[in-house]
Amino acid sequence: MSKVPATVITGFLGAGKTTLIRHLIENAGGRRLALIINEFGDVGVDGALVKGCGDESCPDEDIIELANGCICCTVADDFLPTMQRLLDRPTPPDHIIIETSGLALPKPLVKAFQWPDIRTRATVDGVIALVDADALAAGRFAHDEAALAAARAADPTLDHDSPIEELFEDQLACADLVLLNKTDLVDADTLAGLERDLAEEIRPGVTIIRTAKGEIDPAVLLGLDAGVEDKIDARPSHHDNEEDHDHDDFESFIVDLGEQGNPEPLLTALDKTIAAHGILRVKGFLAVAGRPARLVVQAVGPRIQHHYDRQWQPDEPRASRLVVIGQHGLDRAAIETALGARSAVAA
Repeated sequence: MSKVPATVITGFLGAGKTTLIRHLIENAGGRRLALIINEFGDVGVDGALVKGCGDESCPDEDIIELANGCICCTVADDFLPTMQRLLDRPTPPDHIIIETSGLALPKPLVKAFQWPDIRTRATVDGVIALVDADALAAGRFAHDEAALAAARAADPTLDHDSPIEELFEDQLACADLVLLNKTDLVDADTLAGLERDLAEEIRPGVTIIRTAKGEIDPAVLLGLDAGVEDKIDARPSHHDNEEDHDHDDFESFIVDLGEQGNPEPLLTALDKTIAAHGILRVKGFLAVAGRPARLVVQAVGPRIQHHYDRQWQPDEPRASRLVVIGQHGLDRAAIETALGARSAVAA
């Protein structure tokens, strides 16, 4: 029997992974897809955005959310049993797509495919790394080398790389294909420079493809037949010598808000709060008075996007909830006050 192929989609916070997955579902070409979606934080925003799209190629029961921790840290407890349940079905999926959280290391996940009960029935068809071209152009993944050298000289105990840089580099190092996404937000000369910089970080033979809004022919991404689990040791990681890793450098919490009469004041407050506190990522839903549909809010650094997607279901509470993600040390109380939180639930 042939193995079920699995594609791992990795990328930093807000790179466009969920948008890409929705595009793959809508253009599956007859494939029966199953999705495993992992998020950092307790509110399943990405899963909620994918579910309910009404596509027969990927019904809601084939969308599995792991929202209780980073997938690379919970492989044995969560990921392996989930894979086994999918593979044990009378009719397994034609292709499994795994969306990691923006804080996940892809390498431990790929290594899980070496597990005896998995490796005989599934294979990693390829690892796809998404890069936010607009964010990268703003320098959010690079340090001033001269300033860093000066800091090293002054403090020999200083870590040379920030956690964000390490994650970004590890995701690139594991990739079979890099999608330079959101190219519609960056001019041509800047894109060319970004491609030159990325080419220095990736392995020889890895292709960089420009995309906007995650739109790409699925035939380009699915069917790479890379068998990544058999060659994963050749893909370097900053964490190769660690028995495990944690995310103490990052934190997330949920801000509960009441129904919004007009969302614009909250969006304005959100813009100011992100800038004041250096928040990396915000995502969630708002209930707006008089509107039957929920308002999706997505923020990556200073860029905030929002749109109405589907109607609230009759048995679904009209709740406004935002997940805030940043490096450790966020002033939660100040952020909640700035956003006008009525109550807060710990993540």
